[in-house]
Amino acid sequence: MNVASILKGKGTDIIAAKAGDDISAIASLLAENRIGAVLVLDEGRQVLGVISERDIVRGLAESGDACLKSDVSSLMTKNVITCSPSDTVDQVMSLMTEKRIRHLPVMEGKELVGFISIGDIVKMRISEVEQEAAAMRDYIATG
Repeated sequence: MNVASILKGKGTDIIAAKAGDDISAIASLLAENRIGAVLVLDEGRQVLGVISERDIVRGLAESGDACLKSDVSSLMTKNVITCSPSDTVDQVMSLMTEKRIRHLPVMEGKELVGFISIGDIVKMRISEVEQEAAAMRDYIATG
């Protein structure tokens, strides 16, 4: 299974923010959508960064509630790690573990085609394991 399979199941809709949005608005966006991160995009849908719950918590720890009035560009991760639709679930799991990240923009060339989370990866991996177990049960039952 690969990232394209994940996007096929979850869709390619992306909830995004702009670099000038304030952290308070981002926190509301995360809460309303029950998500852990959003991409920060420019007008041309180019990825400028990622802002996550972790980034906001770090900002609160460093600056207190004053960080809620600052703009997203002050807290977002700017060196964004990406994956491609052809990457396998195992490759993406390894990348997320190595880099200690939970969200990845999916890029096809220079075009943003999706945004996946560790939850999406785990869901896909569980599905793979269940399919393998069912195939093994069928093999044993018929063979």
